[in-house]
Amino acid sequence: MTAHEPTEGQITHAGLEHAWLDWGGSGQPLIMLHPNGFCAGVYHPIAQRLRDQFRIIGVDLRGQGASEKVTEEALLGNDAMAQDILAIADHLEVTNFSLLGVSLGGGVAIEIAAAAPQRVQKMLLIEAIAISGPDRESQHFDYGTGNHPLAIGARKRRAVWEDRSTVVASYGARRPLNVLDPKVLEAYARWGLIDRPDGQIELACDPETEALIFDSHRNHGPKETFDQLASITTSTTVLHGTHSDLSPAWFEEQAQQLGTTAQAIEGSHFFFFENLERAEQLVRQYLT
Repeated sequence: MTAHEPTEGQITHAGLEHAWLDWGGSGQPLIMLHPNGFCAGVYHPIAQRLRDQFRIIGVDLRGQGASEKVTEEALLGNDAMAQDILAIADHLEVTNFSLLGVSLGGGVAIEIAAAAPQRVQKMLLIEAIAISGPDRESQHFDYGTGNHPLAIGARKRRAVWEDRSTVVASYGARRPLNVLDPKVLEAYARWGLIDRPDGQIELACDPETEALIFDSHRNHGPKETFDQLASITTSTTVLHGTHSDLSPAWFEEQAQQLGTTAQAIEGSHFFFFENLERAEQLVRQYLT
C-alpha cells in the first residue's frame, strides 16, 4: 500500500475558518468526523486503506484541528457544525456522500443527515454522543456550569509540550489513548498539534473548546441531537464498544429510534481506532 498524502484546504463559513483533509480515492465520497479534542488527521492511516473504494474527506470540526479557534459556547452546537460540513461539501462539489462519525463526530453526522437527508447515502455511527433526556441528566450531561467531569478533565489538560515525541509517549502510556493503534496516535501528533514560535508545540484544540462541548447546556448538544434521530431516513448502522465507559443503553435507544439494532464491537469508546484492519472491514461492510 503506497502512502497518499491528503490535500489540505480551508473555507470561511458563518464567519469562521474551517479546515479539511481530502485523501482522494475512487468511488463514493465518505466524510469522516472525529471525536471531541481530536482532528481529521487521525483518520490518515484508515484513509490509506480505503482509497480504492471511497474518496475520503476528513473535516476538522469547529474550533478543532486546523479550523479556527472557538471558545464561545453559543458557537459550538452540533447543528452549527453540521452546516459547516455541508458548506465544505458544497465547496468541494460533493453532492452526495456517506458519513462516518465517532463520538462527537457521530452526533454531528446525525445533524447532517437530518438537515440534508437527500444528500447522505449511508451513515455509520460509532459511539455517537446523542442522548435521551433522562439519560442526559443521569449521565451528567445536564450541568451547564462547568462541572461536567469530562469538562473538568479537559480544562486540566496540558496544552503546551516540548515536542511531538513526548506527546506520543505520554498519551500512549495512559488511558484512554493507550489503546489507539500507534499509527493513529502518530497521525494525531502530526495534525492535532501546532508549532509555536518558541519551538514548543501546542494542542490544536483549545482545552476550553473541548470542555465547552462536553459541558453542553446552552448550545445544541446531545439531547437535541437525539431528538433528531426519529426523523432520519438514511440507512444507518449503530456500533458501540464492549468495554466503553458509556452505557450500551444509549446506543440501543439510538438504534430503536432509527428502526435498527445496535451492534457491540470488542473494545473501548475508541475501538474504531484500536485495530486498523478491523476499521477497514467495518467501513467496507456497512458503507458499501
